[in-house]
Amino acid sequence: MRTKSLKRNKINVVTLGCSKNVYDSEVLMGQLKASGKDVAHEEEGNIVVINTCGFINNAKEESVNTILEYVQKKEEGAVDKVFVTGCLSERYKPDLEKEIPDVDQYFGTSDLPLLLKALGADYKHELIGERLTTTPKNYAYLKIAEGCDRPCSFCAIPLMRGKHKSTPIEDLVIEAKKLAEKGVQELILIAQDLTYYGLDLYKKRNLAELLKALVKVEGIEWIRLHYAFPTGFPMDVLEVMREEPKICNYLDIPLQHISDRILKSMRRGTTQEKTTKLLKEFRSAVPDMTIRTTLIVGYPGETEEDFQTLKNWVEEMRFERLGCFTYSHEENTHAFNLEDDVPEDLKEQRAAEIMDIQSQISWELNQEKIGKTFKCIIDRKEGNYFIGRTEFDSPDVDNEVLIDATEHYVKIGEFVHIKITDAADFDLYGAPA
Repeated sequence: MRTKSLKRNKINVVTLGCSKNVYDSEVLMGQLKASGKDVAHEEEGNIVVINTCGFINNAKEESVNTILEYVQKKEEGAVDKVFVTGCLSERYKPDLEKEIPDVDQYFGTSDLPLLLKALGADYKHELIGERLTTTPKNYAYLKIAEGCDRPCSFCAIPLMRGKHKSTPIEDLVIEAKKLAEKGVQELILIAQDLTYYGLDLYKKRNLAELLKALVKVEGIEWIRLHYAFPTGFPMDVLEVMREEPKICNYLDIPLQHISDRILKSMRRGTTQEKTTKLLKEFRSAVPDMTIRTTLIVGYPGETEEDFQTLKNWVEEMRFERLGCFTYSHEENTHAFNLEDDVPEDLKEQRAAEIMDIQSQISWELNQEKIGKTFKCIIDRKEGNYFIGRTEFDSPDVDNEVLIDATEHYVKIGEFVHIKITDAADFDLYGAPA
């Protein structure tokens, strides 16, 4: 017979997936704390909330396995209740309720008030910006919009997150000020699509105006832009980037492919010629900008010729940062009607080829940094190294700067000038200048 847990109700929030989910978990935890709840992130707790990802197959598998793991713990009496929220349960709620009925309740991406009610808490509208951040104290994500209006054929995000909805500038400024008061010095702006920001609220693309408001927040030193869409990119943002030292010379712009045939099928609304012209305009406006992109290989109908076009273009463009994913065939997307005809092993091989090219480019670009000094933020200490980043690097996805802790001391969470002494494919080594 299982014995009821006697420990005080502690809510453990488990986050899977992207930075948007991290942000949502932090908002949930802030609301719970404001209702007097004992809440922790990925620690022990007798009540578990799993914030799931439903983007591609690997992420869905991880989410399902995590749910099963906690349901097992519930059966063993190690936890009392399991709640599931986020993208997977938004997308597959009826299936999940049928397949894993031992979860106490499933919630979608816009069900925060209902989830709080199930946890015995109230949703407080006045809590703008009150989050329990889970990132290192020096940086935090700032989600400036929810959802997406783009029609990309391969993407299930609009199914899970709904239509694009911008957060008003004044609310984001309040949030940024509260984060700065907690010691946050770097804001990483995230959305499904930064390019679209403001169209719904202000009837124009208003990212530049938002940036001008955020740079005035005292204590914020760096503002970084993630996930811009290439079509309709507001070029006035480049002007602000060039003129405002707080805006990192960094842009994450997922381009997905470059073969015109594939771009058309992906419904990206652009061509190789337009994309190349846009990137050249970026480089011309902000010469030392770091551009991060992501690509998809193995999309339905991708021929060897399409892939060669992509490879040649990656070699030609010399992106500072690049990630490559294999295509995932997602139901209810437009591309699901196409035959997933590139074999899995060929997808993997193509992704590896792209990353081989990129690691060589990254190594060559990193060699040019040896002997130069960069302002770095120190995120953490790992083993014998302090780990920092330049303004050209985002946490978790980009290059890191390693400083030998047996020889040098630097303060975690602070900015330090580091002289680069050596460089590998994706890491830099340095010492305080």
